[in-house]
Amino acid sequence: MAEDKPEEVVDDIEEEIAEEIDPLVEAITRAELAEKEITYRDAEIQNIRKRLMSEKAIAIQYGGMGMARKMLVILSDIDRALSVNDDEGLALIRSKMWTELLSEGVSRVEAKGQKFDPNCMEAITTIQPTEEFPANTVIDVIEEGYMFKERILIPARVVVASNQ
Repeated sequence: MAEDKPEEVVDDIEEEIAEEIDPLVEAITRAELAEKEITYRDAEIQNIRKRLMSEKAIAIQYGGMGMARKMLVILSDIDRALSVNDDEGLALIRSKMWTELLSEGVSRVEAKGQKFDPNCMEAITTIQPTEEFPANTVIDVIEEGYMFKERILIPARVVVASNQ
């Protein structure tokens, strides 16, 4: 072997290593890797299904938000018309419309006298706090705010007691 060239020695070693790998062991290893990959893909598919079902449920639950927002704009117009002219027919329409909106999950944001919540209220102006209205308390409501189930449709526009 003293006569062997370094290249031949390397080739002989590579052949010995290649022969030592049992085809059965190699097949089992490949099968285990494939099984892990299949398990991973199945879990991924299940996660996608769960996420899609959740998104679908949310879309169904909050699908009426756009229509409710449009109806609330009309309701505000009716309120302005009623403040100018006391029309019994218009008051009846307003009452029916509000009842229908309530039944669909629309509710009024209760703001006056409450602690200011920037998540559902918009401060239009501030006034110095008093004993009756301490700092960070809503003094007056300029425009009503509304929620659709747990989401804000229209924030209440309010006057807040503040030291600033």
